[in-house]
Amino acid sequence: MKTLNLRSKKLYWVLSALMVFGFASCKKESANIVGGKGAPVITRVRTVTKSQVDSMLTITTITYDSQGVATTVTSPNYNPQVIKFDSTTTTGKKQNLYAIIGQNLGSVVSVKFNGVSAYFNAALVSDNSIIVGIPQDIPTGPDQPNKLVVTTLHGSVSYDFTVLTPPPTISKVSDYNFVAGSEITLTGVSFATVTAVTINGTTDAATIVSKVDTQMVIKMPASTINRANLIFTYASGQAASTQEFVDLDNAYQIFVNNDFKNSWGDNSWSHPSGVSTTTAHMGTASIVATYPAGAWQIEGWANWYPSIDYSADYKYLTFWVKGGTVTHTLVLVGDQMAGGYGQVQNQYAYAAQLVTVPAKVWTYFKIPLGAPSSSNPNLLNFWKNGTPAKQLGFFLQGQNGDVNETMYFDEVAFIK
Repeated sequence: MKTLNLRSKKLYWVLSALMVFGFASCKKESANIVGGKGAPVITRVRTVTKSQVDSMLTITTITYDSQGVATTVTSPNYNPQVIKFDSTTTTGKKQNLYAIIGQNLGSVVSVKFNGVSAYFNAALVSDNSIIVGIPQDIPTGPDQPNKLVVTTLHGSVSYDFTVLTPPPTISKVSDYNFVAGSEITLTGVSFATVTAVTINGTTDAATIVSKVDTQMVIKMPASTINRANLIFTYASGQAASTQEFVDLDNAYQIFVNNDFKNSWGDNSWSHPSGVSTTTAHMGTASIVATYPAGAWQIEGWANWYPSIDYSADYKYLTFWVKGGTVTHTLVLVGDQMAGGYGQVQNQYAYAAQLVTVPAKVWTYFKIPLGAPSSSNPNLLNFWKNGTPAKQLGFFLQGQNGDVNETMYFDEVAFIK
């Protein structure tokens, strides 16, 4: 026990000595801060580096899955470049690097943009400059002071500097289709400073119904476009959405806004079928399709006259579908398609015909039209066997143990 106590005392004295040495070192370092003793001065802010997101650093492509659903993919450049600049500026972008130039900056203790602290590396500080990056969480917009404040051991200095608002970015939409007067909810970031939303290539302006930074509701205008991106006018300029939106008023409609259009009607094998007000994706009604347990059957629609003629102008078939109790794979069929309007089993269908429908939720499909090939099996050859086409449906291959399923379809149209 005595030996243990002696060792404990020795350890205590060693740790105490180290702590005293540490404090002495810190005090000595603080006392020897390099920098002028006068109040800090900022003469200018200079751009040191900034990131560049364009075709040089990223490649953006639109791909289609086996159901023809379009997805925008941005591929990174794994040999990133840093674009160097050396210019005075009074504005800055988040995550870019800047040099604060002036005098008496060496004893800096904080750098703030719009009242929020930004990290700086003391190794990159001199009495005449501070290298600092603008953090992602800096608030922006017209209600901000737009000030850069540097505080040293000898005072503070304020400098007019505006952190630019990032472009509005959509992460989720309530609908990719619209008709004149319909509302779309956009979810994402940087919507608070948006002052106008127009359809790209036109002067057609949407009405902003409501907005916060993470969400905006817009009422769509009448337009002559078939499909286009949205253009946002916001605090720092203009930006285009990466998502494409479809004007169903200019599409060939099968079922849109509560009813069948262009002489289409119910052609299902089981009931209930046809128009239903139980649920809808747009408006108050959709098409209900019933699949009895274990059955092999097609639920769909027909236009016996005048039918729909082939046109190379048609680029996509689009629709929303709400799934049943479990996920199912439907086979999209038509009287002029390969296999006809028949019981085409999954293993005999080509990729563009297979539509995987998640359970209980609305899912959007936008299937590109054309002749599929081994290099691109995701094209739907709706008029393969001739024109006009009279039937469109979805076949569910029954299996033992299936339950009765009910699905709903809405916004069915061919898009130019």
